[in-house]
Amino acid sequence: MRSIDLSAATWRKSSHSNQDGGACVEVSDDFTHVVPVRDSKTRCGPVLVFPAGGWSTFVSAVKTGQLLG
Repeated sequence: MRSIDLSAATWRKSSHSNQDGGACVEVSDDFTHVVPVRDSKTRCGPVLVFPAGGWSTFVSAVKTGQLLG
């Protein structure tokens, strides 16, 4: 697996984040084929990297309620 340099990545917080800094995810839109995701409370912690198509499918499923238990 190839390493991705995230040192210059621009991160954005989820639009569903609250103003109190609650449990949030941040994503970077700086990459064409992958979407890096991290915990906003642990910015120097691990980053999960998803294929862009898989991330898009996941976000669509969340928006349409397909993942509700």
